[in-house]
Amino acid sequence: MRPGRLVVLALLVALAGCATVGGDDIQRTTEGPTAEEIFAARFQAGYKRPPTFDETSAFRTEMDERIGQHLNRNPDVAASPRASRLRFARRASVGMSKAEVLLLMGQPEATTQDAAAMQRAAGGFWPAIRQRALEMWSYPGSWQFYFDGGQLVDLTFVGRPPQ
Repeated sequence: MRPGRLVVLALLVALAGCATVGGDDIQRTTEGPTAEEIFAARFQAGYKRPPTFDETSAFRTEMDERIGQHLNRNPDVAASPRASRLRFARRASVGMSKAEVLLLMGQPEATTQDAAAMQRAAGGFWPAIRQRALEMWSYPGSWQFYFDGGQLVDLTFVGRPPQ
């Protein structure tokens, strides 16, 4: 085999290896997407374009109002470290209540209490997750939120890690 073909063959093998390592791997995390990431994904799916600056600004203003109302209604949350996660990070994270997840992420695309469906979504992480996961909510971007009663106990997603 000529040296040029050998280099091309080696490059193709390396690229094929890279394609199988990352793409559809299920990953586990303690922090999920931001409210804005979910908003943008839903907007893109619905309108087939990204939101404009004005549309994103309107979303942020509405989110500020909803978070403020939630914190006024829940003084125990307003006095906790979770208040800053809601107000500033606006990122779902393990330990949040269902109400807080709904506040940030909106309604899930799907919900299930089926253990087989949750096992498929969690992949190799299922043995650790199943101990506390009684329900799973699905969000855009291949995000899965696992709940034990009213509390978020785990998160998985397919693809790239959160930013």
